Amino acid sequence: MQSLNFGGRLVDLSTPIVMGILNVTPDSFYDGGKYGGMVEAIEQVGKMIEEGATIIDVGAASSRPSADSLNASEELSRLSSIISEIVKQYPNTVLSIDTYHAMVVDELSKITSFIINDITAGRGDNQILESANRLGCPYVMMHMQGMPDTMQNDPSYANVVQEILQFFIKKSREARLMGIDQIIIDPGFGFGKTVEHNYALLSHLDLFQILGYPVMAGISRKSMICKVLEVNPTNALNGTTALHMTALMRGAKILRAHDVKEAIQTISLWSKLG
Repeated sequence: MQSLNFGGRLVDLSTPIVMGILNVTPDSFYDGGKYGGMVEAIEQVGKMIEEGATIIDVGAASSRPSADSLNASEELSRLSSIISEIVKQYPNTVLSIDTYHAMVVDELSKITSFIINDITAGRGDNQILESANRLGCPYVMMHMQGMPDTMQNDPSYANVVQEILQFFIKKSREARLMGIDQIIIDPGFGFGKTVEHNYALLSHLDLFQILGYPVMAGISRKSMICKVLEVNPTNALNGTTALHMTALMRGAKILRAHDVKEAIQTISLWSKLG
Protein backbone atom coordinates (compact mmCIF):
# COMPACT_ATOMS: atom_id res chain seq x y z
CA MET A 1 0.00 0.00 0.00
CA GLN A 2 1.74 3.13 -1.28
CA SER A 3 -0.90 5.69 -0.26
CA LEU A 4 -3.80 6.34 2.09
CA ASN A 5 -7.12 7.69 0.86
CA PHE A 6 -9.74 9.13 3.16
CA GLY A 7 -12.28 11.89 2.73
CA GLY A 8 -10.89 12.53 -0.74
CA ARG A 9 -7.41 13.16 0.64
CA LEU A 10 -4.33 11.19 -0.41
CA VAL A 11 -1.27 10.57 1.74
CA ASP A 12 1.70 9.34 -0.28
CA LEU A 13 3.69 6.61 1.48
CA SER A 14 6.11 5.83 -1.35
CA THR A 15 8.71 7.58 0.82
CA PRO A 16 8.60 7.74 4.65
CA ILE A 17 6.65 10.52 6.33
CA VAL A 18 6.36 12.03 9.80
CA MET A 19 3.32 11.97 12.05
CA GLY A 20 3.66 14.84 14.52
CA ILE A 21 2.38 14.26 18.06
CA LEU A 22 0.00 16.70 19.75
CA ASN A 23 -0.90 15.62 23.28
CA VAL A 24 -3.74 17.65 24.79
CA THR A 25 -3.51 15.89 28.13
CA PRO A 26 -1.98 16.96 31.43
CA ASP A 27 -0.19 13.66 32.12
CA SER A 28 1.63 12.40 29.03
CA PHE A 29 5.09 11.00 29.78
CA TYR A 30 7.01 13.74 27.93
CA ASP A 31 4.94 16.84 27.15
CA GLY A 32 1.96 16.51 29.47
CA GLY A 33 0.28 19.87 30.07
CA LYS A 34 2.26 21.83 27.46
CA TYR A 35 -0.48 21.91 24.83
CA GLY A 36 -3.67 21.66 26.85
CA GLY A 37 -4.64 25.25 26.05
CA MET A 38 -6.08 26.23 22.68
CA VAL A 39 -3.41 28.81 21.86
CA GLU A 40 -0.52 26.51 22.73
CA ALA A 41 -2.05 23.59 20.83
CA ILE A 42 -2.68 25.56 17.64
CA GLU A 43 0.80 27.10 17.75
CA GLN A 44 2.32 23.64 18.05
CA VAL A 45 0.26 22.35 15.11
CA GLY A 46 1.47 25.25 12.98
CA LYS A 47 5.07 24.62 14.02
CA MET A 48 4.88 20.90 13.16
CA ILE A 49 3.28 21.60 9.78
CA GLU A 50 5.95 24.18 8.98
CA GLU A 51 8.66 21.67 9.91
CA GLY A 52 7.26 19.10 7.52
CA ALA A 53 4.77 16.87 9.33
CA THR A 54 2.43 15.11 6.91
CA ILE A 55 0.01 14.00 9.64
CA ILE A 56 -0.87 15.55 13.00
CA ASP A 57 -1.85 12.94 15.59
CA VAL A 58 -4.05 14.41 18.32
CA GLY A 59 -4.58 12.55 21.58
CA ALA A 60 -6.35 13.46 24.80
CA ALA A 61 -5.70 10.40 26.98
CA SER A 62 -2.28 9.47 28.32
CA SER A 63 -1.13 5.94 27.55
CA ARG A 64 1.97 6.03 29.73
CA PRO A 65 2.39 3.03 32.05
CA SER A 66 -0.12 3.03 34.94
CA ALA A 67 -2.02 5.97 33.45
CA ASP A 68 -5.60 6.42 34.60
CA SER A 69 -8.15 5.61 31.92
CA LEU A 70 -10.27 8.37 30.42
CA ASN A 71 -13.86 7.68 29.46
CA ALA A 72 -15.15 8.54 26.01
CA SER A 73 -17.11 11.62 27.11
CA GLU A 74 -14.11 13.15 28.87
CA GLU A 75 -11.86 12.40 25.93
CA LEU A 76 -14.31 13.95 23.49
CA SER A 77 -14.63 17.08 25.61
CA ARG A 78 -10.85 17.59 25.41
CA LEU A 79 -10.70 16.95 21.68
CA SER A 80 -13.71 18.47 19.98
CA SER A 81 -12.92 22.18 20.25
CA ILE A 82 -9.25 21.70 19.39
CA ILE A 83 -10.04 19.54 16.36
CA SER A 84 -12.57 22.16 15.19
CA GLU A 85 -9.97 24.91 15.54
CA ILE A 86 -7.26 22.94 13.72
CA VAL A 87 -9.67 22.31 10.84
CA LYS A 88 -10.57 26.01 10.78
CA GLN A 89 -7.00 27.31 10.79
CA TYR A 90 -5.31 24.50 8.84
CA PRO A 91 -8.07 23.05 6.63
CA ASN A 92 -5.69 20.97 4.50
CA THR A 93 -4.06 19.25 7.46
CA VAL A 94 -4.20 15.46 7.57
CA LEU A 95 -5.36 14.53 11.06
CA SER A 96 -5.08 11.36 13.09
CA ILE A 97 -7.09 10.82 16.26
CA ASP A 98 -5.41 8.77 18.97
CA THR A 99 -8.38 6.99 20.53
CA TYR A 100 -9.92 3.56 21.04
CA HIS A 101 -13.46 4.85 21.67
CA ALA A 102 -15.96 4.43 18.84
CA MET A 103 -18.08 7.25 20.23
CA VAL A 104 -15.16 9.67 19.96
CA VAL A 105 -14.57 8.60 16.35
CA ASP A 106 -18.24 8.93 15.45
CA GLU A 107 -18.63 12.39 16.98
CA LEU A 108 -15.39 13.82 15.59
CA SER A 109 -16.24 12.48 12.12
CA LYS A 110 -18.98 15.13 12.08
CA ILE A 111 -16.20 17.73 12.05
CA THR A 112 -13.68 16.25 9.61
CA SER A 113 -12.13 13.10 8.14
CA PHE A 114 -9.13 11.55 9.88
CA ILE A 115 -7.00 8.48 10.47
CA ILE A 116 -7.91 6.37 13.51
CA ASN A 117 -4.91 5.56 15.72
CA ASP A 118 -6.07 2.77 18.04
CA ILE A 119 -3.53 1.57 20.61
CA THR A 120 -5.75 -1.42 21.46
CA ALA A 121 -6.30 -2.75 17.90
CA GLY A 122 -10.02 -2.95 18.58
CA ARG A 123 -9.77 -4.60 21.99
CA GLY A 124 -10.64 -1.43 23.91
CA ASP A 125 -13.96 -0.96 22.09
CA ASN A 126 -14.94 -3.51 19.45
CA GLN A 127 -17.34 -1.00 17.88
CA ILE A 128 -14.43 1.09 16.62
CA LEU A 129 -13.82 -1.31 13.74
CA GLU A 130 -17.40 -0.82 12.61
CA SER A 131 -16.91 2.94 12.76
CA ALA A 132 -13.67 2.73 10.76
CA ASN A 133 -15.37 0.65 8.10
CA ARG A 134 -18.45 2.88 7.88
CA LEU A 135 -16.40 6.07 7.69
CA GLY A 136 -13.70 4.70 5.38
CA CYS A 137 -10.95 5.77 7.78
CA PRO A 138 -7.41 4.44 7.52
CA TYR A 139 -6.84 2.45 10.69
CA VAL A 140 -3.66 2.20 12.76
CA MET A 141 -3.66 -0.96 14.85
CA MET A 142 -1.08 -1.19 17.60
CA HIS A 143 0.10 -4.14 19.66
CA MET A 144 -0.09 -3.79 23.43
CA GLN A 145 0.12 -6.53 26.02
CA GLY A 146 -2.70 -5.66 28.43
CA MET A 147 -3.91 -2.07 28.82
CA PRO A 148 -1.99 1.05 29.94
CA ASP A 149 -2.73 0.48 33.62
CA THR A 150 -1.38 -3.10 33.50
CA MET A 151 0.88 -3.35 30.46
CA GLN A 152 4.18 -3.08 32.33
CA ASN A 153 3.28 -5.67 34.97
CA ASP A 154 6.05 -8.14 34.10
CA PRO A 155 5.45 -8.41 30.33
CA SER A 156 6.62 -11.75 28.96
CA TYR A 157 6.78 -13.52 25.59
CA ALA A 158 8.14 -16.85 24.42
CA ASN A 159 9.27 -15.08 21.24
CA VAL A 160 8.27 -11.42 21.10
CA VAL A 161 8.69 -10.96 17.33
CA GLN A 162 6.86 -14.14 16.41
CA GLU A 163 4.00 -13.52 18.85
CA ILE A 164 3.44 -9.96 17.68
CA LEU A 165 3.54 -11.01 14.03
CA GLN A 166 0.87 -13.61 14.81
CA PHE A 167 -1.15 -10.94 16.62
CA PHE A 168 -1.15 -8.72 13.53
CA ILE A 169 -1.98 -11.58 11.19
CA LYS A 170 -5.07 -12.28 13.30
CA LYS A 171 -6.10 -8.66 13.89
CA SER A 172 -5.56 -7.52 10.31
CA ARG A 173 -7.66 -10.44 9.09
CA GLU A 174 -10.44 -9.40 11.47
CA ALA A 175 -10.24 -5.83 10.21
CA ARG A 176 -10.31 -6.92 6.58
CA LEU A 177 -13.38 -9.06 7.25
CA MET A 178 -15.00 -5.93 8.67
CA GLY A 179 -14.29 -4.16 5.39
CA ILE A 180 -11.24 -2.15 6.47
CA ASP A 181 -8.56 -2.27 3.79
CA GLN A 182 -6.35 0.69 4.75
CA ILE A 183 -4.39 -0.67 7.68
CA ILE A 184 -1.19 0.63 9.31
CA ILE A 185 0.82 -1.59 11.65
CA ASP A 186 2.34 -0.21 14.87
CA PRO A 187 4.40 -2.78 16.86
CA GLY A 188 3.80 -0.77 20.01
CA PHE A 189 7.27 0.06 21.29
CA GLY A 190 7.05 0.48 25.06
CA PHE A 191 3.54 -0.94 25.36
CA GLY A 192 3.74 -4.11 27.44
CA LYS A 193 7.38 -4.76 26.58
CA THR A 194 10.72 -4.69 28.33
CA VAL A 195 13.73 -2.83 26.94
CA GLU A 196 14.99 -6.13 25.51
CA HIS A 197 11.62 -6.81 23.84
CA ASN A 198 11.66 -3.36 22.26
CA TYR A 199 15.11 -3.78 20.75
CA ALA A 200 14.30 -7.27 19.50
CA LEU A 201 11.29 -5.78 17.69
CA LEU A 202 13.31 -2.93 16.25
CA SER A 203 16.06 -5.29 15.11
CA HIS A 204 13.50 -7.39 13.22
CA LEU A 205 11.16 -4.60 12.12
CA ASP A 206 11.71 -5.52 8.47
CA LEU A 207 9.89 -8.83 9.07
CA PHE A 208 6.62 -6.95 9.57
CA GLN A 209 6.64 -6.03 5.89
CA ILE A 210 5.43 -9.56 5.12
CA LEU A 211 2.03 -8.39 6.39
CA GLY A 212 1.70 -6.12 3.36
CA TYR A 213 0.85 -3.00 5.35
CA PRO A 214 2.89 0.15 6.09
CA VAL A 215 4.66 0.08 9.44
CA MET A 216 4.63 3.01 11.87
CA ALA A 217 7.40 3.40 14.45
CA GLY A 218 6.50 5.18 17.68
CA ILE A 219 9.88 5.44 19.37
CA SER A 220 10.08 9.13 20.19
CA ARG A 221 11.69 9.83 23.59
CA LYS A 222 10.50 6.51 25.04
CA SER A 223 11.92 4.54 27.95
CA MET A 224 13.72 2.13 25.61
CA ILE A 225 16.03 5.09 24.95
CA CYS A 226 16.00 6.64 28.41
CA LYS A 227 16.83 3.45 30.29
CA VAL A 228 19.77 2.55 28.06
CA LEU A 229 21.26 6.05 27.99
CA GLU A 230 20.29 6.85 31.59
CA VAL A 231 18.55 10.08 30.62
CA ASN A 232 15.05 11.46 31.06
CA PRO A 233 12.68 12.06 28.11
CA THR A 234 13.76 15.71 27.87
CA ASN A 235 17.29 14.57 27.01
CA ALA A 236 16.31 11.68 24.71
CA LEU A 237 16.25 13.48 21.34
CA ASN A 238 19.65 12.22 20.20
CA GLY A 239 18.71 8.64 21.03
CA THR A 240 15.38 9.10 19.27
CA THR A 241 17.13 10.23 16.10
CA ALA A 242 19.50 7.26 16.18
CA LEU A 243 16.64 4.79 16.49
CA HIS A 244 14.57 6.60 13.85
CA MET A 245 17.38 5.93 11.38
CA THR A 246 17.38 2.27 12.38
CA ALA A 247 13.59 2.06 11.93
CA LEU A 248 13.84 3.62 8.46
CA MET A 249 16.57 1.19 7.45
CA ARG A 250 14.27 -1.63 8.51
CA GLY A 251 11.33 -0.45 6.47
CA ALA A 252 9.28 1.96 8.63
CA LYS A 253 7.04 4.19 6.51
CA ILE A 254 5.79 6.53 9.27
CA LEU A 255 7.77 8.04 12.13
CA ARG A 256 5.48 9.16 14.94
CA ALA A 257 7.51 11.90 16.58
CA HIS A 258 7.45 14.77 19.04
CA ASP A 259 10.33 16.48 17.20
CA VAL A 260 9.25 16.86 13.60
CA LYS A 261 12.20 18.83 12.24
CA GLU A 262 14.73 16.27 13.44
CA ALA A 263 12.64 13.35 12.15
CA ILE A 264 12.39 15.01 8.73
CA GLN A 265 16.15 15.54 8.70
CA THR A 266 16.65 11.86 9.50
CA ILE A 267 14.45 10.87 6.56
CA SER A 268 16.42 13.22 4.29
CA LEU A 269 19.71 11.61 5.29
CA TRP A 270 18.25 8.08 5.01
CA SER A 271 17.08 8.85 1.47
CA LYS A 272 20.68 9.52 0.43
CA LEU A 273 21.67 5.96 1.32
CA GLY A 274 19.99 4.70 -1.83
